[in-house]
Amino acid sequence: MSADLENPVFTNEDAAREHLEKMRWPKGAVCPRCGGQDRAVKMEGPSYRAGLYECRKCRRQFTATIGTIFERSHIPLHKWFLAAHLMAAGKKGTSAHQLHRMLGLTYKSAWFLAHRIREAMAGAADDPGGLGGEGKVVEADETYFGNKEEPEPSPQRGDRPFTKSGRSGPAGKRPVVALVERGGKARTFHVDHANAETVRLILRQNASRKSKLMTDESKLYTEVGTEFARHGTVNHSGGEYVGFDDREKHTNTVEGYFSIFKRGMKGIYQHCSEQHLPRYLAEFEFRYNTRVRLGVEDVERAAMIVAGGFGKRLMYRRPDVPAYT
Repeated sequence: MSADLENPVFTNEDAAREHLEKMRWPKGAVCPRCGGQDRAVKMEGPSYRAGLYECRKCRRQFTATIGTIFERSHIPLHKWFLAAHLMAAGKKGTSAHQLHRMLGLTYKSAWFLAHRIREAMAGAADDPGGLGGEGKVVEADETYFGNKEEPEPSPQRGDRPFTKSGRSGPAGKRPVVALVERGGKARTFHVDHANAETVRLILRQNASRKSKLMTDESKLYTEVGTEFARHGTVNHSGGEYVGFDDREKHTNTVEGYFSIFKRGMKGIYQHCSEQHLPRYLAEFEFRYNTRVRLGVEDVERAAMIVAGGFGKRLMYRRPDVPAYT
């Protein structure tokens, strides 16, 4: 798919549908219900909607959008592809208001579309083996973002939170833990409490113990650090940002990652409710894990989003009760 915004995939519904079919069924249509292949017949004629197939095995009708984030959406498919491209290309994100203006959608539809795309981003660029390995360095750090609040989502009010506590400082903020492999990928986690037990579990499940672990002087990492090939720390409170005795000791990579995330959240999205924070984390994590330095361009990144939406559904049933499936 070309990055040219005048590409028919971004402007023509038939071209967009054919592109989706080629991505999902490179060897021909497959029934999403019974898995029947080579028995799907395309229904053609004025009485059938475009892109409709029928399985001669189970006799069910289907389209390429069944079982994806696009299923039952009234938004034209070519607008989905353009939105995915815009969110993939913007280093700090693209707001629902921007999508609303550029795609000619209502704000509520743009907000919902953006969250479905974030769902497609989640895990789409993860390495199954996790981060690190022998001779590699994994940096770990935690930060605190926004204010804790009572869940009260409302797409009509956009990405802004409805903070009731009014608390300030780390005790009243949302903890986020990040692991970043130097020269590689990142994983981020919104946790209830950033304590030693939580950090230990995250590291054990997501980073190879053969890695070198680099952190600040926080005691959260003292015990779990002994499980790694090496544990280096820098004393930020003492003005140390790169090890005085070892230039390998620093957490500049993970702090740079947090910087991109916070600038995007404050500059593009303004705020987000705590309920939706994991989806925004998934968005920034996806773009970082598919950055140009790792050999991924905008076009390929957008294609990964579309593929990441296969097998996922996201439904918002009522404005006061979220229901994601």
